Amino acid sequence: MVERADDRLVRLLGIVAYLDDAGPVGVDELARQFGVSTERIRQDIDALWVSGTPGYMPDDLIDFDAFSLEEGLVTLTQSRGLTRPLRLGTREAVALVAALRAMHTTPAVQADAERTAVVGSALAKLTAATGEAAHAVDVRLGGEGDSRVLGVLTRAVAAGRRVRLRYVDAADAVSERDVDPVRLVTQDDATYLVGWCYRAAGRRTFRVDRVLEAVATDLDVAEHDLDPDVDVFAQVAADVGQSPRVATLRLASPARWVAEEVPVEGVRDLPDGSFEVRLRVTNPAWLRRLLLTNAPDVLAVEPPDVAADVAAAARAALAADADEGTDSTPLG
Repeated sequence: MVERADDRLVRLLGIVAYLDDAGPVGVDELARQFGVSTERIRQDIDALWVSGTPGYMPDDLIDFDAFSLEEGLVTLTQSRGLTRPLRLGTREAVALVAALRAMHTTPAVQADAERTAVVGSALAKLTAATGEAAHAVDVRLGGEGDSRVLGVLTRAVAAGRRVRLRYVDAADAVSERDVDPVRLVTQDDATYLVGWCYRAAGRRTFRVDRVLEAVATDLDVAEHDLDPDVDVFAQVAADVGQSPRVATLRLASPARWVAEEVPVEGVRDLPDGSFEVRLRVTNPAWLRRLLLTNAPDVLAVEPPDVAADVAAAARAALAADADEGTDSTPLG
């Protein structure tokens, strides 16, 4: 699977920190811990082995015990300072204070006493360490919603329990639904519940401020083949009566930079060496430009109307170029 560079960087740094704290760990266990294959873990160790601090001589590089790795055990012998306590500048600290204050006001945090305590503790320590500059920051996200409903949903997500909802949709139609909750997420000023809806027989996203009543049942959630990442943009579009626009592009291998540099919602490798990316189209002109400038590596575009739009733009450009050639005055 194609992997974004920033995702891998986070995992590489996490591996060093985890090994420094946990000590020698089996390759299989490390793979389970970070949710990747054992082959990917070995590739990560190989990458870390040639990483380090400026100078990049042998004594400047992160190091592992090669003999224990041959036996399937990952042992960190030199972290090159990556596990030292983090030192923040004033601007960085103020940014974190702002983020924590915003998080602290969200319903998903306020509805859970343990989360509130953790975020509050971190915020208090960082505010004290930042000093006077932290007092200039005031961020509140809030969001509407019954705190009792939030509490029920938060506990159900944590415990893996099915919930029964009384829900009013954007058309003011009230329905009752049994839902296996997956996660809660806050986007802008609204909180959403992502889950498997038995009434719709599929994944649904519910605005929590439209949940009139939530009751936890004694039933455990079932296994469902669904992506837990919430498509909030699609939900917001549906709320205002717009159709969400998602495009799937099949690209040749030379265009893999797209998966790295463009915000995509999903990436899938294909057997012939090409790959698919799924992305949300918020600016059709931007997508047309992306596809036209990389036309040799574009193998397929879905849905068909998006492909037709790009093809029409290409034909218009060719026609304009031909007209310019026709209008030119011949020399001699």
